[in-house]
Amino acid sequence: LNIVKKYGLEVDPDAKIEDISVGMQQRIEILKALYRGADLLILDEPTAVLTPQEIQDLIGIMHNLIADGKTIIIITHKLKEIKESSDVCTIIRRGKYIDTVNVKEVTREDLATMMVGHAVKLIVDKETAKPDEVVFEIDNLTVKDERKLDAVKDLSLKVRKGEIVGIAGIDGNGQKELIEAITCLAKSEKGTIKINGVEIQNTTVENVIKNKVSTIHEDRQKRGLVLDFSVAENMVIEKYKSEPYCKNGLLVKDKIMAHTKELINQYDIRPDNCESSPIRGLSGGNQQKVIIAREVYNDPDLLIAVQPTRGLDVGAIEYVHKTLIRERDKGKAVLLISLELDEVMNVSDTIAVISEGTIVGTFKQGEVDENTIGLLMAGGKHSEDSSKNS
Repeated sequence: LNIVKKYGLEVDPDAKIEDISVGMQQRIEILKALYRGADLLILDEPTAVLTPQEIQDLIGIMHNLIADGKTIIIITHKLKEIKESSDVCTIIRRGKYIDTVNVKEVTREDLATMMVGHAVKLIVDKETAKPDEVVFEIDNLTVKDERKLDAVKDLSLKVRKGEIVGIAGIDGNGQKELIEAITCLAKSEKGTIKINGVEIQNTTVENVIKNKVSTIHEDRQKRGLVLDFSVAENMVIEKYKSEPYCKNGLLVKDKIMAHTKELINQYDIRPDNCESSPIRGLSGGNQQKVIIAREVYNDPDLLIAVQPTRGLDVGAIEYVHKTLIRERDKGKAVLLISLELDEVMNVSDTIAVISEGTIVGTFKQGEVDENTIGLLMAGGKHSEDSSKNS
């Protein structure tokens, strides 16, 4: 109890872990470490799945711990949180030490430049969206999770040509089951999913791809890649039966290799000349670039991007965001699902908030602030009827 009061780590001691928020779970992990007498705490990406309010609470707790003489090492790629939480920052790039700086003496832009090696724009430049007709529509969708409980509940959503719709939510609020239903990796219980007016729910993955839906999955190694295949084989894994990569039932290897080399150069996939290498040997970030290159090249009518910048440095993040906006400007419909609220608010034209498996508010970019979105993500209510913006 003394530790709880001293550091502002209030928790409900009678609550079950499975029933409390991720932010509260983190408090308990910190309490466990302090109870064991730890003077040094190492926090690895501690804010990855927290709401804005929970992030501010955690930073407050960190400052309380520091004031009491504790030492904290925080490992994060979030520049805003480095500025708010840290006194000193050490920058590492490609596994090498770059510099150690006093956080108060540098800007976020300075940190980004040191992390990447060149100047980076942290706010994406983009023209105002010019949405056209509806390309993708979900109506009253219900999907069960592995426990046979409703994870997606009567969810409805529309995405138009030339528009990025971002879904903001805390992890575990139906995002996984929603994507699995759209891509036919899971069965929906009721409702419809339409692309260009064609129903695709409860069909096959191949049918979804044929209807011009491309997906950047959250779990790149489980859903996006065959790790024992080469980079080139993964690059054409959805097109290997089609010309020019296949002729008379045989793979045309020179066409596959030329295509892969072009995308390796375009997307700065490292190491150079890795087209024949097993893709499991690439870093997570470069594996992600292979998936993004492949899915964008497929020229979809709907591009679904789930956590598309996970594991990428700020330079690669900038490139991915520009890619999504470029696809939007070409008239594509883009559905972005991310646990990074900054990413959703920065890149999206329309922001839909998901909580407990349903959309609880929809806003145009600029109509709402982070705190309101965070409140809705956590199950709170908006003071105005957010449905009017749907």
